[in-house]
Amino acid sequence: MGSVNKIRLGIIGAGNIGGVHIREFSKLANLCEITAITDAYLPLAEARAEEHGIAYVAATPEELIHSANVDAVIIGVPNQYHAALAVQAIEAGKHVLIEKPMGINAEAAKQIYKASEASDRVVMIGHQMRWEAVPQLIKEQVDAGELGKIYTAKTGWFRRKGIPGWGTWFTKMNESGGGPLIDIGVHMLDLALYLMGNPKPVSVYGATYAEFGPRKKGIGTWGKPNWNGTYDVEDLATALIRMEDGSTLTLEVSWAVHMDTDNTPFIHLMGSEGGASYKGASGKLLTEKFNRAIETDLKKPEDDEGERLRLSLHFLDCITQGKQPITSALSGYTNNLILDAIYESSRTGNEVKLNWDI
Repeated sequence: MGSVNKIRLGIIGAGNIGGVHIREFSKLANLCEITAITDAYLPLAEARAEEHGIAYVAATPEELIHSANVDAVIIGVPNQYHAALAVQAIEAGKHVLIEKPMGINAEAAKQIYKASEASDRVVMIGHQMRWEAVPQLIKEQVDAGELGKIYTAKTGWFRRKGIPGWGTWFTKMNESGGGPLIDIGVHMLDLALYLMGNPKPVSVYGATYAEFGPRKKGIGTWGKPNWNGTYDVEDLATALIRMEDGSTLTLEVSWAVHMDTDNTPFIHLMGSEGGASYKGASGKLLTEKFNRAIETDLKKPEDDEGERLRLSLHFLDCITQGKQPITSALSGYTNNLILDAIYESSRTGNEVKLNWDI
């Protein structure tokens, strides 16, 4: 691919996640180049630009989006801004990679989905866990039919003492959309549905709790706290999601909880012919043969290039080949629809039927 054909990337948001995208896409310099960056705090964007040799610091996201020198926009800003920026970028004819969750709620996600459907641009959600080595090995086995019919699955991520950025946008409902459910729960929900073969979710029963955050307990190391800020999100969520085909998914996540946990994400798939478990960097395939329980260990390869690099490459491949990303706008909307339903179920105490009118 000649340098003239390199995909030119513009990054909106120069914080932690923006830095991750710069690092990974820089490894693919034969396919792309980062031509522009911006941030609400411009000195941060300027520092990133100087550090990584990015030629253009845009004064505003709008300026970056409408730059003739940008083909694709990467959105790594607080959740409340995702929809407005993504829709604007799609309508400006740019490809878009949006950090998870796609929207702050289902209504915001629907706006992105509709803009995506009305355009021929690539719109992809940054769910890097789908590109981890062990989930990819499990997915191969699921697709090959080795697990038979997956009738139920259980997924979760219990952090014992991990509330991020207390009092900042992380813990404000109107800026983040929620607590651990939308922060780490969306990862587990997305990955579990993908490994189950993308069954269509139809109803949700859930509950959320805030036993730590309001008392300024359970504080983690991510982000800088603002002790004068507010905490109005949950710190634990639990839900049962029912699919159209009768299969079910249990989801449980926390930022803070009193339990014996190693803070590692997990998924258990239970199928008629076999099962699969994923935990951190390892996993297992489980079945029964000759009346004996059989287990096969799955491990991440020593020389693994990393899930973030595979995600970045997938985004570029989709652009050059005109393919639909595996983490499409529809997958992002599905996740947001379920998250909204869990919060609604917790508020009402009732099962919530998902409304698929889009």
